[in-house]
Amino acid sequence: MTSKSAAAAARATVYGYPRQGQNRELKKAIEGYWKGRVDADALRSAATELRRSNWRELADAGIGEVPTGDFSYYDHVLDTSVMVGAVPARHRAAVDADALDGYFAMARGTQDVAPLEMTKWFDTNYHYLVPELGPDTVFRSDSTKQVAEFTEAQELGLTARPVLVGPVTYLLLAKPAPGVAADFDPLTLLDRLLPVYAEVLADLRAAGAEWIQLDEPALVQDRTPAELNAAERAYRDLGALTDRPRILVASYFDRLGDALPVLAKAPVDGLALDFTEAAAANLDALAAVGGLPGKRLVAGVVNGRNIWVNDLEKSLSTLGTLLGLADRVDVAASCSLLHVPVDAALERDIEPQILRWLAFARQKTSEIVTLARGLAGGTDTISTQLAANRADLASRAGSPITRDPAVRARTGAVTEADARRSQTYAERAAAQRGSLGLPLLPTTTIGSFPQTTELRTARADLRAGRLDGAGYEERIKAEIQEVVSFQEKTGIDVLVHGEPERNDMVQYFAEQLTGYLATQHGWVQSYGTRYVRPPILAGDIARPEPMTVRWTTYAQSLTGRPVKGMLTGPVTMLAWSFVRDDQPLGDTARQVALALRDEVDDLEAAGTSVIQVDEPALRETLPLRAADHPAYLAWATEAFRLSTAGVRPETQIHTHMCYAEFGDIVQAIDDLDADVISLEAARSHMQVARELAAHGYPREAGPGVYDIHSPRVPSAEEAATLLRTGLEAIPAERLWVNPDCGLKTRGWPETRSSLENLVTAARTVREELPASS
Repeated sequence: MTSKSAAAAARATVYGYPRQGQNRELKKAIEGYWKGRVDADALRSAATELRRSNWRELADAGIGEVPTGDFSYYDHVLDTSVMVGAVPARHRAAVDADALDGYFAMARGTQDVAPLEMTKWFDTNYHYLVPELGPDTVFRSDSTKQVAEFTEAQELGLTARPVLVGPVTYLLLAKPAPGVAADFDPLTLLDRLLPVYAEVLADLRAAGAEWIQLDEPALVQDRTPAELNAAERAYRDLGALTDRPRILVASYFDRLGDALPVLAKAPVDGLALDFTEAAAANLDALAAVGGLPGKRLVAGVVNGRNIWVNDLEKSLSTLGTLLGLADRVDVAASCSLLHVPVDAALERDIEPQILRWLAFARQKTSEIVTLARGLAGGTDTISTQLAANRADLASRAGSPITRDPAVRARTGAVTEADARRSQTYAERAAAQRGSLGLPLLPTTTIGSFPQTTELRTARADLRAGRLDGAGYEERIKAEIQEVVSFQEKTGIDVLVHGEPERNDMVQYFAEQLTGYLATQHGWVQSYGTRYVRPPILAGDIARPEPMTVRWTTYAQSLTGRPVKGMLTGPVTMLAWSFVRDDQPLGDTARQVALALRDEVDDLEAAGTSVIQVDEPALRETLPLRAADHPAYLAWATEAFRLSTAGVRPETQIHTHMCYAEFGDIVQAIDDLDADVISLEAARSHMQVARELAAHGYPREAGPGVYDIHSPRVPSAEEAATLLRTGLEAIPAERLWVNPDCGLKTRGWPETRSSLENLVTAARTVREELPASS
């Protein structure tokens, strides 16, 4: 190690921590507030206790500087909009009347007012609320939350560092507000926004903050010279402030590239960089700019997005190299630990041998502290931990769980022809229209229907032995009968069975495939109070037996209308799992695709004429750098086609995507060669329909007309208006009518009303079509 003083200064820290609590206490408190069972004071009290518990836990583990401000009732980008006063005009009255209810109205909407648009946070499955800005936006600082949470940590006697979304990333994530010209660039508001950030920094300094972290993950994406100039100007101006804490600018998820020299030269006091996986290039780039003399470097050497134990010796080697490149080197995870579950030690159903391979937030915290101690005191101070870590890594590398020779032989035998349909889309479309006999503007849903308390209770009772298998199956059959009957009475054209037997669209399949591990407590926030348990992909993938055929064919036996078979696509099976890091993702995707291909073939053989293979994560998993796109899209689209290409021409293949920026991947959507795609479009006002039209997309599409991530019920006229907008881009013979996404999170009353209005809208607009359509 080249600098003893730098090593001695090493401090362990994190950028953020899971918000929900060990038992999802925050979710329960917030949903209790929405339902009127918990008042605002009780909600605030529960949130305060969760924050304090997290900080105490981090400090007790050895974290020398805890983060504040990362906690949120719903979303940290929405919190930033509140901090800078960027409240949409339609929500101002609600916010003025009650700040908490107004906050939730922006997130979820009300019956009369639409919420903010929601989309994915970079290439993660976390959703953020998109800021709405325009040339008339007036920013006003409100640091109440940020100062209060920092003060809470101080009162516990802790060294704390407030964490905020940086001004450049905030503007780059924003969109033009409704009614604002589509070509308006929110980044033009930077000079208006920076004084507001200056006020917030001054307020935090007055409260006693020594350091503040400004997160700029948008700078790891490809950025134009103008955007890089904006970053340079932002940190030149903020760095020049006299009344401010020391500024740590943080980036994560990938390499900084051209933004690194900009930030390295800026008059800020430190940088936090990702040194894992794709971002490993940051090390060479940092050396190339001469390091960070006189500045602090926070080194993200522990992967904050996956759950495998860290290679401590490898990380120590990286840290040792970094010591000569900064005045002080601290140790952290690569990003906020928001993206992993709380504690692997809670898992009782995973074999102890495998549990050794896993590190959730608490275990990652321990790894960070161990690395900081080793960096400061030398490897002798952590020799016991290093020996245990070597044994854990060797256990995983040598385990037969990770390799199945039969699976590898099958994937190795795949040819290009296996991923091509036997006929062109035009030929298939003619065959499908003849066999299905659907009207213009056919109606359908995305797949899931409400997961009621009764269904969740039945699954819990089955696991606990309070309900036997026969009783559980009768409960599922009754739910399917209700779902099918409702759809028939409502007039939906292509039905679904509602998925009452499924706990999650990825976990359900993972539990039936070899190579996957399921957790009991591995909850991760997806959006708001929606938490998922991503399964763990530990070994080679195979399908021992059919997974969905029984319930799909049962539903089909109840109706003469087509019932869709519903599967989750290979990319989404990877994206919404914790994937293995010991082989290329494309290899794993091919294994999953072949398992799904077997399921597709069995569904078709059982008489299923419409099969939907959902790929909502195709855009989400797109690499953040354009140079990395072609390789990813090649294996991602091939995996989808490999799973679906074996069917007959008259079998209609659907796919579905939601809550992402689709314009970047329209060619990839085309390359999937699906017959029909349904997409989220309600909150974005049919933007995707225009993007498909501009591309010349030749197949059928269903841009959603019902925003299912809000409790509000869209009127029939509202849905019809969206549908007419869709018709401006997509001809009637290729336009479907459907919600944005599945209905699992909605209640039955709003679902019934919304789908009835959707069908009414479709009928209304059908009658408006020219007779020749």
